[in-house]
Amino acid sequence: MKKNHAHRRCRRASPRAGFTLLEVVVALAIAAMGLGALMAATSQGLGNALLADRTIEATRRAQSRLAEVGKATPLVVGVLSGDDGGGYAWRIRIAPPATRDASPANGVPALALYTVEASVSWQSGGSTRSVSLQSLRLAHP
Repeated sequence: MKKNHAHRRCRRASPRAGFTLLEVVVALAIAAMGLGALMAATSQGLGNALLADRTIEATRRAQSRLAEVGKATPLVVGVLSGDDGGGYAWRIRIAPPATRDASPANGVPALALYTVEASVSWQSGGSTRSVSLQSLRLAHP
């Protein structure tokens, strides 16, 4: 009789030893949601890193274009633009001087202060992004 009692105890403990199908399904659903959130965060992080790289590159290109004004690019009032390669486009806007001194003092030619803006733009995620830098150039009108 003792043997039969031990056998019954084993039979009662065995269904409780494993997981039910419902517990496994719930655990898999929770793991899938966590994995989905992790993938979305990774994707967004990579997208932000790419946008930061493109912004840094555009800033370098705008600085280079701005440095050329008055040297390789003539300081003439107007707008210049072109393709910079690599998916970037540039635009330089040179505004007329705010004030002009028409009468030179002591025979020294008059100087004027021009506002120069260099912009570099590119396509990112279906929208146009751009970086603009502004400077002042002193030159003869």
